[in-house]
This record gives sequence, C-alpha cells and structure tokens, in this order.
Amino acid sequence: MKTLFKTSILTLALIAIVSCKEKQTVEINTPEEVKAAKKKTADIADQGFIDGMTGKVWHNYLEIKMALVRDDAEKARSISKDMAASFEEERTELKNLAQDMANTDDIEALRKLFAQFTEKAGPMFEDALSEGTIYKKFCPMAFNNEGAYWYADVKEITNPYFGDKMLKCGSVKKTINK
Repeated sequence: MKTLFKTSILTLALIAIVSCKEKQTVEINTPEEVKAAKKKTADIADQGFIDGMTGKVWHNYLEIKMALVRDDAEKARSISKDMAASFEEERTELKNLAQDMANTDDIEALRKLFAQFTEKAGPMFEDALSEGTIYKKFCPMAFNNEGAYWYADVKEITNPYFGDKMLKCGSVKKTINK
C-alpha cells in the first residue's frame, strides 16, 4: 500500500511538473524589420520644444507636409486651420500664412504658401528645439528651379513640393540637434 501511495504521489508530481511547463518564445526583430515597421507608422515627432505653442505648430507643420506629399489639399487645408488657431499674438505673420493655407483649394498655391511659411517658421523651430533632431531639407527644382526648403523629423526625403512625381527629390542641408 505504501508503495502504491508513493508511486501515485510521484506520478502526480511528474504530471504536474510536465504539464506546468509553458512553451516560451522570444521574438527578435532584425533592424530591417524595425525599419519596415517604422515606415508603416505616421510621421510622429520625437522632438521637444521650449514652449507648447511651437510644439503644436511643429506637429501641425509635419501633418501639412505629409498631406502635401500625398497631394491631399483638403487635409492640408484642415490642418492649416488648426495651426492658425495655435499662434499667439506675437506671431501674426505666421498665423496669417497658416490662415491663407486654410483658405485655398489649389494644391500648388498651398505648396507656395507652405514654402513661405517654412521660410518664416524655420528659425522659430530651430531656436525653440529643446530635445531631439530636426532636418532642414532643400529641393533645388521646386518652383521652376528656384528651390525651396522644408523641415522634417526624419532624415528620409519625402518632398512636399512635388508629391509622387518627384518624391525623393531633395537633400538634407542642415541637421539641428539638442
């Protein structure tokens, strides 16, 4: 009887040990898989600015740039309206340019206004950056070879001035780090 009892206990213990083991797996992503996953996500800023207004304007600026890359005038207009509402009193020139973008349906007019906005807002972005990296980029062929700048939060070129026609046209002219 003692042997049967010991055998039963030993059998139950063995079953418990074997059945409690879960198969554990670890997924390791290669750098290529990580890059592919990042490309699927939206262009989201990892930058910090010394004031909330500049941070909000930067976020809106990136959204407008993405809309122009996709030739989406309606989205660019909508975000421009939100951006115009973000400006404080001392930034009336930028507020007016954002409002002008919100009031136009023409994608080419939007792109010209975006270039003007970039020229005026660029120093604000650069001076107010408190953490992270932003890239100042240049397309020499924009506006009949006059050229135009834009800012981005990633090094990869996605040209807002030509959309799909010349998506990769341009180069990084300045890297701003804080």
